[in-house]
Amino acid sequence: MTDLAPLRPGARVLVTGAGLTGRSVSAVLEPTGVRLTICDDDPLALQRLITPAKVVTTDEATATIGDYALVITSPGFAPTAPVLAAAAAADVPIWGDVELAWRLDRAGRFGPPRRWLVVTGTNGKTTTTSMLHAMLIAAGRRAVLCGNIGNPVLDVLAEPSDILAVELSSFQLHWAPSLRPDAGVVLNVAEDHLDWHGSLQAYAADKARVLDGRVAVVGFDDPVAAGLLAGAAAEVRTGFRLGEPGAGELGVRDGVLIDNAFGDQLRLAEAASIPVAGPVGVLDALGAAALARAVDVPPEAIAAALGGFTVGRHRAEVVATVDGVTYVDDSKATNPHAAQASIAAYPRVVWVAGGLLKGASVEDLVAAVADRLVAAVLIGRDRELIADALARHAPNVPVVTPVTGEDSGMLGANGTDEAGQAVMSAVVAAARELAGPGDTVLLAPAGASFDQFSSYGHRGDAFATAVRALSR
Repeated sequence: MTDLAPLRPGARVLVTGAGLTGRSVSAVLEPTGVRLTICDDDPLALQRLITPAKVVTTDEATATIGDYALVITSPGFAPTAPVLAAAAAADVPIWGDVELAWRLDRAGRFGPPRRWLVVTGTNGKTTTTSMLHAMLIAAGRRAVLCGNIGNPVLDVLAEPSDILAVELSSFQLHWAPSLRPDAGVVLNVAEDHLDWHGSLQAYAADKARVLDGRVAVVGFDDPVAAGLLAGAAAEVRTGFRLGEPGAGELGVRDGVLIDNAFGDQLRLAEAASIPVAGPVGVLDALGAAALARAVDVPPEAIAAALGGFTVGRHRAEVVATVDGVTYVDDSKATNPHAAQASIAAYPRVVWVAGGLLKGASVEDLVAAVADRLVAAVLIGRDRELIADALARHAPNVPVVTPVTGEDSGMLGANGTDEAGQAVMSAVVAAARELAGPGDTVLLAPAGASFDQFSSYGHRGDAFATAVRALSR
């Protein structure tokens, strides 16, 4: 169902969260005649709102939840949040901002419905979606990049476009049950956000929602993602792999990306042209190419887009080479699966790791990369968990914790630039002592940043600043 019945004029609608998502939802719904209420536990967030909507605390909203015809939630609210649990118990429908955008688009509120191409996965979403968008633009398509990258989908519906290249997180997909994209890809699935979803199975099930449209694509080299294809509702089901593509697949032959799903052994691009180091870059390019080919983007546009692609900030970004040592900022590697893929791109690594593991285990990661590690420099709240795994699986790898105890900079979202910089300057200084010519000092933390930095970008910037100080 994609009807808009709960949005009839005069209906009371509760929006949970007064941040970016809440503001986007409010801006779209205010002209429709619904009676909006916005709730948040942050008084400052509520004060910053410029809206005619009523504003309340989440406790107030929870107490009166039965008064609402609909709840539209920000993706950060888990199903266990009291206000959403109360809504579910009262049979009040709950939509996310993506669900709202999908329904409005299908209803033609912003012109003819767009073709949605949706990318999800534990890792590689942003790079893959960016590659996809570049392929669409190279083919002359009117395409917009949105979702968990760039602008929220709601904010771009008024823009002239025929295709949306949409990155979606598991949180967004959980609250978008009606979504049926023209084509969707699950790149990979590994332990992440288990504190939010409750289990790997529930996390994977939310990811799998992108596979119920017209075309479903999965990464065959990832066993969990590959296992989702059998249950997909899509009429066309395919996938990609690093090896030779079988019938109905995309893959690599003799260093060339091959489409054997939407074409007959069609050559798409040279793997060497992909400016993302290691196997992960090839996999991201294959995932993007699969969605592009699903909407008939020609091979020459795919090749041109990959050849001119620029890696995003904090995603395996080379900062500098100092005394023969290369320093790489992959602060976006916020879970063990991403960190493993990052380390696999380099033969000798001084690994900068730590932060908030979000319930994920690092045992398999450390065991898989032990032979590539020169040393490890650990930071953050969960650094001891990583140190313990290193002691078990890589006992000969030196481990340094340059910032400990009260000096560890447990800053949270309000952390200062000065405090975060002090942490990372100590880390880079320690890494420099451990690295030799030909080595890579790699910031691939395997954890979230919020114990010490305000964001993964803040963490990466602090690392880059400390590295540039060395080069000076």
